[in-house]
This record gives sequence, structure tokens and C-alpha cells, in this order.
Amino acid sequence: MLKLFFLFKIKIMKHSLKVGFTFGITSGIITTLGLLVGLHSGTHSKIIIIGGILVIAVADAFSDAMGIHISEESENVHTRREIWESTISTFLFKFLFALTFIVPVLLFNLLPAIIISVIWGLIILGVLSYIIAKEQKTRPWKVVVEHLFIAILVIIVTHYIGDWVATFSL
Repeated sequence: MLKLFFLFKIKIMKHSLKVGFTFGITSGIITTLGLLVGLHSGTHSKIIIIGGILVIAVADAFSDAMGIHISEESENVHTRREIWESTISTFLFKFLFALTFIVPVLLFNLLPAIIISVIWGLIILGVLSYIIAKEQKTRPWKVVVEHLFIAILVIIVTHYIGDWVATFSL
């Protein structure tokens, strides 16, 4: 039922809002999970992870919104209104979705919070990928596997970067 609701909503969504929604949520998942996992393996500190999520929610949301703004302008096919709708929706979806990862960190011990966050992010990315594939009339499993593979690769790489950084003595 939920899948059908989102499929319907994405199909009727204006292009400018769809850009912000899909880009903002995808970036919010992958960037925030990479940050969470990397900071966890490097510091094991709740306060640093919460601070990191807040910083990424603001700074990266602005950065992504600006990137979408310039990208949409460079296509030279969108109205000013459409460009700004894409810009603002990218910021809002990235910002709000990144903040959802704070909830498990606040409610649980750190390792379970990281695991819950990874599961949460991968489920949402999988559902979004499935909906996009259905909308494009392509095989959903290929799109879902491709997108989850990239997200899992980011999680693995950032984990090892955090482990490596933890070996530094400053």
C-alpha cells in the first residue's frame, strides 16, 4: 500500500520537485550514512556523530541545493520558478532526511544506532529505487541492486577510512 502511494505521488510530482525529492533523499542517505559509519569507526563518540549529522544536514544540503540550482540553470530549459523549486526542494529533502538519522543515535547505544541507521537508509533507498525503476518500466531488481551496491560500498569504504584515521595520534 505504501509503495503504491509513493509510486502515485512520484508520478504526478512536478519535475522540479521530483529532482529535489529524489536527489535530496538519495544524497541524504548516502552522505549521512558514510559520515555516520566513518565517524563511528574513527571516534566512537555520540556527540561527534550528532554534530556531524547536524553539520552535514546544513552544509551538504546547501551544497547539493546549489549544485542542483547550477545544473538546472545550465540545461537552459527550465523557468526561474522551476529552478528555484528544485533548489529549495533539494535543500529541504536533504536537510530533513539527514536529520532523521539523529533519532536512532539519540535513542539507542551507538552500535545499535548505527545498525538501525544503516538499515533505515538502505530500506528507503531500496524503496525509492524500486519506485523509480517501475516508473521507468525497467527491471526493479537491477536498479535496486545497483543503488544498494553503491550505498554499501560507501558504507564499507567510510568504515575503513574511520578505522585508518583512528590510528593517527595528534
